[in-house]
Amino acid sequence: MKAEHLADLKAKLTSRKIDRRQFITSAVAAGVTLPAALSMHSAVLAATPKRGGRLRQGFSAGSTSESLDALKSTGAVVELCNNWCWGSNLTEVQPDGSIAPELAESIEASDKARTWVFKLRKDVTFHNGKSLTPEDVIASINRHRAENSPSPVKSLFEPIEDISRDGDDQVVIRLEAPNADFPFLLSDYRLVIMASDGDGNVDISSGNGTGPYVIETFDPGVRAFFKRNPDYFKADRAHFDEIEHLVILDAAARLNALTTGAVDVIDAVEPKTAHLMARVGGVRIQEVTGTQSRNMVMRLDTPPFDNLDLRLALKLSAKRQEMVDKIEGGHGIVGNDHQISPAQQYFNTELPQREYDPDKARFHIRKAGMEGIKLELLASQAALDGAADAALLLKESAAPAGIDISVRRVPSDGFWSAVWNQPGTGFVTSYWGGRPTNDWMFTTCCVAESNWNDTAWKGTEAADRFNTLIIAARSELDDNKRREMYWECQRLVHEDGGSLVWGFTNYLHGLRDNVRHPEKVAGNWTLDGAKNMERWWFA
Repeated sequence: MKAEHLADLKAKLTSRKIDRRQFITSAVAAGVTLPAALSMHSAVLAATPKRGGRLRQGFSAGSTSESLDALKSTGAVVELCNNWCWGSNLTEVQPDGSIAPELAESIEASDKARTWVFKLRKDVTFHNGKSLTPEDVIASINRHRAENSPSPVKSLFEPIEDISRDGDDQVVIRLEAPNADFPFLLSDYRLVIMASDGDGNVDISSGNGTGPYVIETFDPGVRAFFKRNPDYFKADRAHFDEIEHLVILDAAARLNALTTGAVDVIDAVEPKTAHLMARVGGVRIQEVTGTQSRNMVMRLDTPPFDNLDLRLALKLSAKRQEMVDKIEGGHGIVGNDHQISPAQQYFNTELPQREYDPDKARFHIRKAGMEGIKLELLASQAALDGAADAALLLKESAAPAGIDISVRRVPSDGFWSAVWNQPGTGFVTSYWGGRPTNDWMFTTCCVAESNWNDTAWKGTEAADRFNTLIIAARSELDDNKRREMYWECQRLVHEDGGSLVWGFTNYLHGLRDNVRHPEKVAGNWTLDGAKNMERWWFA
C-alpha cells in the first residue's frame, strides 16, 4: 500500500493537485524520512514538464539557401526543427518508432492497405486563424506528386491513385497498390500541412502553419526566432515560451556557446571530444542510437565511377572500424555499403560484412584497367564534423591498392544545394539521416527516379532488379516474404551501388543541466526526432 500511496502522491504533484507542503507531509506520514521526501519532491518536479523560458539551440548545419517552403528543405537539422516549430503533419513518428495520428484524429485502412482514410482533428487552426480543412491536406500533398514537381519525395507519392475529400473532416487516399507503411510517409518533414487558398495552391513562404510555435524572425543560415502558439492543439506539448535557432557551423564555437550558457542545446557534438564534456560543469551529453549513416558518394553518371570494379575497389579500401573509432570516437558502428541500420526492421543479418582488403581492391583496379588512377574526394563539414579527416583516412588506406586520392575541402554554405547530388561532382562525403522504414529509406536515396538518388544509381542490372523489388515489397503484406525482399535490396545496393557507407553514428547532443526531456528520446532524427522544441522543457 505504501508504494501505491507514494505513486498516487507523485501523480497528484505532477498534475498540480497538491503543493510541495502537502506532498512532503503526506510522504512523511506514509513512513518516508524527511530527507527522502525532499529528494523525492525534487525528482518528481524535475521529471514534470514545466511551462516557460526561451530554448536556444545551436545547429551544426544550415545555409543561406534555407526556405520556409518545406518542400525545399534539404534535411539540415535546423530546417527540420524550423519546419516542426511552425508546421505539423498528418502523422507523427513516436519516440518508440511507431506511427501515430497528428493532425489526423484517426487513421483507417481497407482493401489490404490500399485505401486510407484520415479523419482530421476539429480543434486545429493555422497561425492566421484559418481552420484546418481537407483541402489544405489535399493541396499540400498534391504539390509533391504533381507532374513537374521538384519535390525530393515525389517518388514516394507517385503511387497515389486518387486523393479526395469525404465530408467536412475526412481525406481519402487511394493507392495503386497496397502499402502497409503509407502513414509513415506522411510524417516526412517536407509534408507539413500548409494553408490552401481553395484553388489547390498553398501558402509556401510565410511559415503559416499549425505548429507549436509562430515564426517571428527568419534569417536563413543564421537565426530563426519563434513564440509559442497559444492555440496549439496539443495541450501537453510546447512547454517553452520562445524558441531561438542559431546556426553555428564550427564545432568548437558550438561547444563554447553551450559551456558559456549562450545556448541551451547543441546537436552534433564531436565524438572525439565528447568525453571532455564530462569535466565541464553545468552541461551533459545525451547519446541516442539512431539510423544516421556516414557515406562517401560515387556518382554513376560521372566517369570513372560508372565502373563497377572501381566502386568495389574503393569500398574494399576503407578501414571502417578505424573511421568509426577516430571520426566518431567509437560512438557508432561500422557500415556495410547500404543505408539500413542494424537498429531498423528487416536489417540483413546474413550479409557478409565488407572488410578492408587492399589486395582484392588492387585486383579490381587492375580489372578496370585503372592502375595508378587519381581521384578527387570532396569533403565538407556540412556533411560531417570531421568529413575531411574521414576523407584523409580513406586516402591513406586506399594508397596500398594503387588508388591516389586527393582531398578537397568544400565550404559548408551552399554544399547541399550546389555540390551534393549534382552531376559531375563524382566523389563526395555525405550522410543520410535515416528514415523509419526500409521502403522509405531506399525509395528516397536509391530508387532510379528519386530526385535524391545521390549516386545516380540506375541502368545497371542490379539497379533494375532493385527497383522491381522495392515496388513488390511495398505491396507485400506477408512479413517473411517482405523481409526476404528487403534483404535482397540491401545485398544489391551493397554489391553494385555507389555508396561507400563506412559507418552509422550515434546522435550526440549537448544539453545544459536545466534542460529536461521524457525518458524515451526518439532516434529517427537527431534531437528527439527533431521535435525536442515541443517535447522538452526547463527544470
